[in-house]
Amino acid sequence: MRRIFRSGGVEIVVLNGVDLVLNPGEIVALVGPSGAGKSTLLHVAGLLEHPDGGQVLIGGEDCSGLSDERRTLMRRAELGFVYQFHHLLPEFSALENAMLPQMIAGIGRARARDKAAFLLAGVGLAARASHRPARLSGGEQQRVAIVRALANDPKVLLGDEPTGNLDHATGEGVINTLVDLVRRTRLAALIATHNLELARRLDRIVLLEDGRLKPVT
Repeated sequence: MRRIFRSGGVEIVVLNGVDLVLNPGEIVALVGPSGAGKSTLLHVAGLLEHPDGGQVLIGGEDCSGLSDERRTLMRRAELGFVYQFHHLLPEFSALENAMLPQMIAGIGRARARDKAAFLLAGVGLAARASHRPARLSGGEQQRVAIVRALANDPKVLLGDEPTGNLDHATGEGVINTLVDLVRRTRLAALIATHNLELARRLDRIVLLEDGRLKPVT
């Protein structure tokens, strides 16, 4: 996979022959210096940006040439995203935030509510389901964000520094939740992080450097 940015007639090659396979039930840590292109790789893998060469395969389907509408549907059905900041909607409760992706996908309100409640209970937030984000701790907010990302049963979870805005102890709790959910749901996960201690807890580490991925032993 290639991704090139152009500025003032200059080409900046950010991804240059990236090749990565994510397996069900596997969590891969993506590391690299700031500016190496980790977020760009996540955006291309998440169908938010088009590659300038190569393919993005999800469940065996080449998504590189899909229309914008089809890419949106694919993101909704097959991909989940967790970012450094939770991006929860402040006017909605934890339960409602977890219901929204399902309702956008056409799930009825009652069914979406039941599933959201089940998922929140699974991460220890049953008693906090009616609380809005402002009344939740940072770790609780991020756990709601993880639940929201998994609400539509995606095949792939993409995380961009999901613990980067949390203190060490809180981040540990969030990553434990993330690992447990990936194991139980058998989805594939790619997590970008600067935290090498966190990365070593995951199944595999790849280093993005000079536009290419290298395994870290």
